[in-house]
Amino acid sequence: MQMLLNADDYRSSAQKFLPRGLFDYIDRGTEDEVALRRLRASLDEITLTPSVLTGHDRRSFETTLLGRRLAAPIVVAPTALAGLVAHDGETKLARAASRVGIPVCISTQSVTTVEAIRRGAPDATLWFQLYVWRDRTLTKRLLDRARACGCETLVVTADTPVSPNREYNKRNGFGIPFVPSLRSTCDIALHPRWFVNVLARYLLSEGMPTYGHFPDEFRTAITRPSIAEAVRLDHRLNWDDIGWLREIWPGKLIVKGVLAAGDAETATELGCDAIVISAHGGRNLDCLPAPAECIRAIADAVKGRLTVLADSGVRRGTDVLKYLALGAEAVLLGRLPLWGLAAGGETGAEAVLRMVVGEMDAAMAFLGAERVSELRSPSFRATRRAGPE
Repeated sequence: MQMLLNADDYRSSAQKFLPRGLFDYIDRGTEDEVALRRLRASLDEITLTPSVLTGHDRRSFETTLLGRRLAAPIVVAPTALAGLVAHDGETKLARAASRVGIPVCISTQSVTTVEAIRRGAPDATLWFQLYVWRDRTLTKRLLDRARACGCETLVVTADTPVSPNREYNKRNGFGIPFVPSLRSTCDIALHPRWFVNVLARYLLSEGMPTYGHFPDEFRTAITRPSIAEAVRLDHRLNWDDIGWLREIWPGKLIVKGVLAAGDAETATELGCDAIVISAHGGRNLDCLPAPAECIRAIADAVKGRLTVLADSGVRRGTDVLKYLALGAEAVLLGRLPLWGLAAGGETGAEAVLRMVVGEMDAAMAFLGAERVSELRSPSFRATRRAGPE
């Protein structure tokens, strides 16, 4: 762990530990992975102008986000099947985030239930991510469970109406439901540490892992196909559904996956508290713009009427600062915490989060900024370098 110094180090460690099918599922994009490359390029093209001789002794990252004080303007993003990266991985992520002083967003498609995560991480600030099921009654019951566990913030994923075209999953034999094959069996056999420390522990304690939030009557092991139409993701989701969620959800409501100013305006009109400007980590559609290309127009359109968050492509603390300088008030981290979790369990997840904050601190010192709110001032303007014609 001492020699894991940056995101690439943690990624390499995760790649050695995880079966290829699972690692690629976390790490890669969609189709030709153009969007994935665009995310990185869009962040690399941004420069931040420093202000020298500002005389600050230390930097403060404390932030008020949606009425809550955070130690830093970052959130652990919702990620499906984090419980396969490490045994009880979702709970370990929650405890790591809690110690760093930031929220963690629990996925509808987590292995561990929100109730078990709350028992294992009683002090964590839990958000809940929702994929709307076709049966709205079951969806509401799921939300009631999240509320009962102290989740005050609901994040509705709006950018995944159908399953993305991730061809590498088919080649690797990785999918949900998981269908054992010679290739996938050999893949697991070549990663005995993962088998012993993750899968075997599930098999010995509770059987094959499942989607923990499925209702009892629909719960099924990830190796078996679910025949329950009621808990399939609703590809017909529309703004009326967001209005319905606004009516029944008493806490903060966030729409994730916004890239157009018009959609941000609609979210504002429906009473949403925030949006996440997101390209889903380059994992859904290959021709999407990068969030860094969209933030300013969206922030100008909503004019502070709702909170603007961002995610996708973050590899360094400076990437977080760039999103903040463009107009985001906080940034969600997806792959990075998972790489830390794979590399070192709960300790690794916490170490990655603290590494990002440390990189932010060093960069802020060079920029001459004392607080993250200063990054949006003209003195620290974010500019995009001209790329090749």
